[in-house]
Amino acid sequence: MKKLVLISVLLAFSIAIYAQTLQYAHVTDIHVGSSTSVEDMEQTVQDINSISTIDFVILSGDITEFGSDEELTLAKEIFDQLNKPWYIVPGNHDSKWSESGNNSFVRIFGKESFAFEKNGYLFIGTASGPNMRMAPGLVPHEQLVFLDSALANMEDPDQPIIFVNHYPLDESLSNWYKVIDKLKTRNIQATLLGHGHRNKLFNFEGIPGIMGRSNLRAKNKVGGYNLATIKQDTLYYAERTPGQKTHPVWCKVALKNHHFAQDKTNWPRPDYSINDRFTQVQKTWEVQDSSDVGTGIANNNKIAVYGNSNGQIIALDRTNGKALWKFQTAGKVYSTPAITKNRVVCASTDNSIYCLNLKNGKLIWSFITDKSIVASPEIDGNDVFIGSSEGIFRSINLKTGKINWQFDDVNNFVETRPLIYNGLVYFGSWGNTFYALDQQTGKLVWKREKYTNRMLSPAAVWPVATNGKVFIVAPDRHMTALDATTGEEIWDSGKYTCRESIGISEDGELVYIKNMNEGNVDAFYTNTKEQKLAWECPADLGYEIAPSPITEANGYLFVPTTNGIVCAIDKNTHQVAWKYKISNALINHILPVSDRQLLVSVLDGKIVCLQY
Repeated sequence: MKKLVLISVLLAFSIAIYAQTLQYAHVTDIHVGSSTSVEDMEQTVQDINSISTIDFVILSGDITEFGSDEELTLAKEIFDQLNKPWYIVPGNHDSKWSESGNNSFVRIFGKESFAFEKNGYLFIGTASGPNMRMAPGLVPHEQLVFLDSALANMEDPDQPIIFVNHYPLDESLSNWYKVIDKLKTRNIQATLLGHGHRNKLFNFEGIPGIMGRSNLRAKNKVGGYNLATIKQDTLYYAERTPGQKTHPVWCKVALKNHHFAQDKTNWPRPDYSINDRFTQVQKTWEVQDSSDVGTGIANNNKIAVYGNSNGQIIALDRTNGKALWKFQTAGKVYSTPAITKNRVVCASTDNSIYCLNLKNGKLIWSFITDKSIVASPEIDGNDVFIGSSEGIFRSINLKTGKINWQFDDVNNFVETRPLIYNGLVYFGSWGNTFYALDQQTGKLVWKREKYTNRMLSPAAVWPVATNGKVFIVAPDRHMTALDATTGEEIWDSGKYTCRESIGISEDGELVYIKNMNEGNVDAFYTNTKEQKLAWECPADLGYEIAPSPITEANGYLFVPTTNGIVCAIDKNTHQVAWKYKISNALINHILPVSDRQLLVSVLDGKIVCLQY
């Protein structure tokens, strides 16, 4: 009898703890750097400070417009005016267009995730990417490890959890299912999000999801946020107009234990059955990195090299995938390495360019800059060519690491790998500009400034050239041919929708794109004065935004996708030869190597060797 009374008392005490009233402000999609963003956020801060009942503030991503150091620093100054605790995670605007590869977000705010308790509830927040690569959202691998740790270290496995992420927990997040499956091992009761700029209630496989409006005013005179109250096991959301009023409750969610561990529903998951249809391609080995991989792969003498977001430059044995060496930098790496003979060149967001010994990973030289570098190097002869986030493009002596020349007039930052063609260096920047510099002197030969919105810049594409023309594709969905010598526009066409992914045939006769909307792969003649279609393959790629280059070898085109599929197209028949699904995340790079093998890097940290 005494035991029953004690159990009843403990149960009542536990319920009382989890039923305590608390209130928080949910502020999201602030976009510091856009037109009214600063004034809108300052009004919100002032309003939150005036409400004594608010316990803390949740900031659920898209803190800035472009993730620049200036925008992040300004945002931090604004948030520091809050008289209450605040917890923050980045969104896609903070990471995709970040001049620092999201490195500055960590430096300025301390971290990209959080976990804290309040009145019996455990709040967990993670970053959502995509980092530097145009793709659906992706909770980085290291963030999944953080989530695992937060869940594993809970003293009470039945403690109610409220999860925070910028993206919805659905297919707009490449690894939504991994996040949901982890959360469902515990007492997940709700998830908070932004991204959609509107108030909306979701159901993510039984988990209630609450999307908050953007803090921007849009067409109104004042912005706004949500005032959230937990009372008697119910979460109430009411929109708040700063300095004016709290609107009626628009969302009411019952907070309860859903006992998801007992749920036997077969929820949709990524389908890998396509791999059973095409037996002519097989995976010979696979490496799962400890963090995300946002770089391509370089290969020489059966040594493959790539970088990861944990700041490492890593060499693998191409025959079996075993690690040969690792070089640790002090920042995330989004730079695709370049190799010549026994030297590897790669940059890091720790502001440095590194030259390493290919055989053992030992440092030969480093070149320190004033800002992060997310650009990739190109080596031509004894020179390294690479841009940075300082508005500078450099030529560096490969042997000594000393500067040959630098061009100081780049508008915004460089992300791409430059193209060397007929004595000129070509590259785009996130400042609406495409440049051609003299390879020997660094002098500007010509530049093209056509784009009015910097999000349309030809900055992520790796340009290709042949027959006196340079070809680019950009987020404006146009394919463009420019005179390589003068920069004169030969043609600029939006007839075939595309963005940022381009390739060229080994003989230089054809240039390739993939349709963004139609899901086809198109080949165009390179020797014409207008865009002329050579052939089209109905590749059934779906909506396709992966900015990764198309490559060719042994009579096949290899096409990267956002959903982790490598698509091979027979160049003779213009039909799909095979497809292989590696992951559900963006394919960064497909590198053909000898013996009909492909090395593939995937954004979620997979490095795979395919034999076809």
